[in-house]
Amino acid sequence: MGLTRRSAVLGVLAAVTLAACSNQDQSGTQSGLIEAAKRKTAPTVTGDLLGGGSFDLSAYKGKVVVVNFWASWCAPCRAEAADLEEVWQSSKASGVQFVGINIRDEKDKAIAFHSGRATYPSIFDPAGKIALGFSDVPPSAIPSTLVIDQQGRIASITRRDIRAAELREVVEAVVAEKAGSSG
Repeated sequence: MGLTRRSAVLGVLAAVTLAACSNQDQSGTQSGLIEAAKRKTAPTVTGDLLGGGSFDLSAYKGKVVVVNFWASWCAPCRAEAADLEEVWQSSKASGVQFVGINIRDEKDKAIAFHSGRATYPSIFDPAGKIALGFSDVPPSAIPSTLVIDQQGRIASITRRDIRAAELREVVEAVVAEKAGSSG
């Protein structure tokens, strides 16, 4: 794809994202757990981390993983940042992994935002390619938070900003599935 066309596509995607970034649910929020038998396998999630290194979701099979799509310019993303960090801090001892996915952003702004708010890693994905792999999450739906179960399936989708109490409840329920049969 030529540079001019790529710039035009990214411009359109940025405009759509700006319109979609709000604290009101515009995409039929589904929070809570998806029934185990109805869960879809999470797509490939790999990328370069803002702080250096790389991330590969497949390396965390057998663990619960919280995936959060965000951008530094998104007000609801800023509103939920402390809640995400709080749940990360309280759940990482039980083996839960968090990863942020920064989309449609400038790297320096993403690093500045993330370094002051989160200690978990974040992938830099300015083109939003990772979001395209999640069929249940429109690429313009940020913030969005997904919880991936121990079998690598999507156990929960929230297409708006999320609060600590709600996220903690979902994460704890998915972690508890490890002891029982989850399909």
